[in-house]
This record gives sequence, C-alpha cells and structure tokens, in this order.
Amino acid sequence: MIIITLDVMMARRKIGLMELAKKIDISPANLSILKNGKARAIRLDTLEKLCKALSCQPGDIISYVPDDGKEQPPTA
Repeated sequence: MIIITLDVMMARRKIGLMELAKKIDISPANLSILKNGKARAIRLDTLEKLCKALSCQPGDIISYVPDDGKEQPPTA
C-alpha cells in the first residue's frame, strides 16, 4: 500500500493548502485529494513541484507499506 503523508510535510513546513496550491499551480481541490490520501495516482511533474515547494524528497511524502505487514520479494 502506498501512503501519502503530504499533510505531515505541509505541517512541518507551516504551509497551508491554498498557498501550496498556488505555488505549484494545482487546484486546491486536487491538492486536497492528495493531502487527504484519496488520490489514486500522482503525476511525476506534480511530485517534483511538491518536492521543490516543500524542500523535500519524494520519500518524505510518499512511502510504501506492505498490506500484510510482510515485505514481498521483488519479482523478475
């Protein structure tokens, strides 16, 4: 499962939804979907803009957690 922790990074950087949406040129509604973990996908250019605006790495706002609690081996 992919976990989005954009809300945590926004709180650390003390930036609100409207301000960040304006900085990265995304609608507040779409940013809210990302922030609340409801997004099913994220464009790489949006991720890049978020990282630039928040001065962070992608891993600071996105993480992977196995569904069953066990790490799966990579498939060839």
